[in-house]
Formats: sequence, C-alpha cells, structure tokens
Amino acid sequence: MQGALEKLQKVCQEQEAIIAQLRSALSLSEAQVQYLLKLIYGSKSEKFDPRQLELLLSGLQEHEEQDEQPGVEKKKPSPPRRQAPRKPRKPRLPEDLPTEEHVFLPEEVEADPDAFENIGEETTEELGVRPPEYFRRLYIRPKFVRKADRSQPPLIAKLPPRLIPGSYASPELLTDITVKKFGDHLPLYRQEQILKRYGIELSRKTMCDWVHQVAWWLKPIYNHIRDELRRGQYLQIDESPIRYCQAEGGGSSKGYVWVYHRPGAGVLFEWHTGRGAVCLNEMLEDFGGTVQSDGYAAYQSYARERAQHIADGAKKPEIVLAACWAHARRKFHEALEEYPVQAGWALRQIQLLYAIETRLRHAKAGPRYRSVLRSVESTPILARLEKMLKLKLDAYRPTTKLGKAIRYTLSLWPQLARFASDGQLEIDNNGVENAIRPSAIGKKNWLFFGAPSAGEHAAVIYTILENCKRLGIRPQEYLLDVLQRLPSTDPQQAVDLTPANWAEARLSKCA
Repeated sequence: MQGALEKLQKVCQEQEAIIAQLRSALSLSEAQVQYLLKLIYGSKSEKFDPRQLELLLSGLQEHEEQDEQPGVEKKKPSPPRRQAPRKPRKPRLPEDLPTEEHVFLPEEVEADPDAFENIGEETTEELGVRPPEYFRRLYIRPKFVRKADRSQPPLIAKLPPRLIPGSYASPELLTDITVKKFGDHLPLYRQEQILKRYGIELSRKTMCDWVHQVAWWLKPIYNHIRDELRRGQYLQIDESPIRYCQAEGGGSSKGYVWVYHRPGAGVLFEWHTGRGAVCLNEMLEDFGGTVQSDGYAAYQSYARERAQHIADGAKKPEIVLAACWAHARRKFHEALEEYPVQAGWALRQIQLLYAIETRLRHAKAGPRYRSVLRSVESTPILARLEKMLKLKLDAYRPTTKLGKAIRYTLSLWPQLARFASDGQLEIDNNGVENAIRPSAIGKKNWLFFGAPSAGEHAAVIYTILENCKRLGIRPQEYLLDVLQRLPSTDPQQAVDLTPANWAEARLSKCA
C-alpha cells in the first residue's frame, strides 16, 4: 500500500512538472505572438521583416526540443541576422554654409618657413554659432532749399514704403518674430524675455499687433493660394481644435483650424469658431470634384446638401466624397489587443493595400498607371476584406472595439474603395494631417488664441509657412524678401509672390 502511494505521488509530481513546463511554453508563445502582431500591424508596419519570425519563435523551439529529449541540452544556432543596407548618409552641414578657415602652423615652420616643404594637411571641422545681433537703423533724409529762392518749400527725399508706418519694426524684425512664433512655436512672452536679455524693451502686446499687420500684408498671397486650390478637382480636408478667448463674457471657447490640401499643390488653413458643415461654404462654394476626409458627419451633410441643390436645379458643381484608410486602420489597431486574430487579419489586408501604394510611390507612378494597377491588385483585396467584414458584422457587439471598427469601415465602404478606381486619389488623408502638426505642436506652447480675429491671422501665416516647408524654402529667406517687396507691390501682382511662384522665379534666375 505504501509503495503504491509513493508511486502515485511520483506520477503527480511528474505531471505537475510537465504542466508547469507547458504553461511556460504557452506563456512564451502568447507573448511572442502578441509582439509579432504589434510588429506587423503597429505604427512601423512597413519596416517589419518577415525573417524576424524565426528569431521571435526561437525560444518556443527550444522548449519543444527539451520536451522531445528531456535531460539533453540542445541549443539550435540562431540564423544569422541580415543587416539592411544603410542609406547614404546626408551631409551634416549644408554646402552653402559660410565657412571660416583658421590655419595653424608649427612654431618651427613659422620661424624658418623656407626650410620646410608642405606635404599635406589635416582638417578638423566644427560648427560655430553667433548670437543674434540687434542694431539700430537710421534713415537720414537731409532737407534742402534753393539758394536763389528760399521761399520755396524745402526738398526732402521720399521715405521708402514701410510695412507699419510710424513704427520701428523692420522687415527683419517682423520676419524673426513671425517665424519664431509660428514656425518654432515660441510664444511672444518668451520672445519678450529673450529681448530683455539684450536690453530691448518690446512688449508682447506690441509684437502681437505687429503679427496681425504681417498677416494683413500676406492676405493677398493667401487668397491666391486659395484660388489655386479651388481650381483643382481633388481636396483633402481635416480640422483641429484650438481654444480662443471670447471677446465678451470672458473665458475661452473651442474653435477649429480647417486645413485643405491637394497632393502636389498647396496647403490652406482656415479658422472658424465652429465645426459645422457651414464652415465648408467659404472654401467649397464653387469647388467641384472629390473631397477626401475622415468619417466626420459634417462632410456627409455638406455633400447631401450640395446634391439636393443640384437636384433642385441649382448650377453648382458636384462633390464626391472619399474616405481615409488610415482612420479605418486605426480602428482595427485599437481592437488588436482584445481580438488579435480577427483584427490582425483585417490589418494584414490593409497592409497589403499600403504595400501596393508604396510600390507606386517608389515608381513615381502617374494617375493612369495607379488606376490600372489598383484595379488589378487592390480591388481583389478590397473585395475579400468587404466580404469578411460583412460576415463578421453580427458576430461582435457594437460596443466592442472590433465591432466599432467593422461598422465604421462598412459605413464608409463606397468612399474607402473609391481610391482604387481613381488614380488621382491617395489611399489616406495623411498629407493634410501632416500639415496640421505645426499648429498642434504650437498650441501646446501658446495654449490658445487671444481673440477670434487672431485665429484668422494665424491661419494666413500658417498657410504661408507650411507651403514654404513643402517646397523646401527657408521661411526666413522667403518672408524677408516678400515683406520688403509687398509695400510697393500691387495686390493683383501678389500672385507672383506665392511660395511656389517665388521659388520658380528663384530657380529661373539661377539657371
């Protein structure tokens, strides 16, 4: 009896050891699968290398080998890791950067240079910097009278046209303040503190008034950019909230910066104190073509209203809506942790769509080629994904993250699939979302607009700076040149000063 009991205890201990080992292997495999899913479907999905699968599952393979041959330690050599070819390194300093040279000679050579022969040199490079230099500029205009007839009024040269008459703000100073505020996100009160270190008393209220004046001068250029975007047949639109101070009653309210973008063209910011469909009237009143956006209901409402007006006999161009796959993908990514298999499968299909877009982008394909390739390769993926989502629609409650992702995607399916038949369209709205980022970063520093009118001025300046950024133009160089020329330029000629035309004129001069 005692021997049977000991034998039973020994069997139980062996079973417990096996269970513990299996639990360990299961835990490891689950962790590796979760990590693998995040690598494949995470924010860096395009950088995932499938060869990493062997490395991720190597720990699981070791557990399986130990199960097959207990007591024998075997380590399977891990496959060699292949390093991706390095991208060519960009030069750390631009070639046109001003250069200072300091030559150091040995004391022996300085004492007797004729006794030595130069056989080469060693160069050590460093980046120097000089603090900003503020200076006073005086415009001196001598007065003259005629010697023969002193009764005539004195003669004096005309003062060059100025941006702000009666002010000591120069184009250089206005450019510096504007770029620091809207390009470098440096609030005016911090600029005020920096100027005090140089002994200059310049209040932020004065700088705020100057910024409004700069926006007023730039408004004709802003209007030409708006007209150029309207003439196209494709716009990407998004909006971002920014708080502003109320003129009456105190406190603050939420306003919105609406951003319009056409790939290969320009970017336009608009400021509105609301987020309703009526805000689209100013930009889309005479626009006809495709509008790509997220699933916000205001766009659907505006398109239905336009279609109703056309049905009633109004002579307005038609608007067609397209949706953004980046927003749909985000919904499934949020459900990945709760439903790794189901959400992971949907994310994989979306990744295949983006892989096709990557190939087209690298090939610099035009609209016609993009339309043909998408119809051949993207359309079957879309059909497969739509069929599966419809089958799973009733399998998940609307309150779950996966249920929300499926319903969001199917509700916008005709708009999501539109890019496959129109080579002019992009697969997502990332171009316009990237344009919003400067204002999103800036509002973390300056928190809100001081008044509703300040939002309009900020929209003008953000438009100019973002277009400079996309064209590779240095904003300081552009603004300084334009602000010097605007006081003597007719508003109708401001079209020549848009960032695109300004850059083209510079290139033609260099050629």
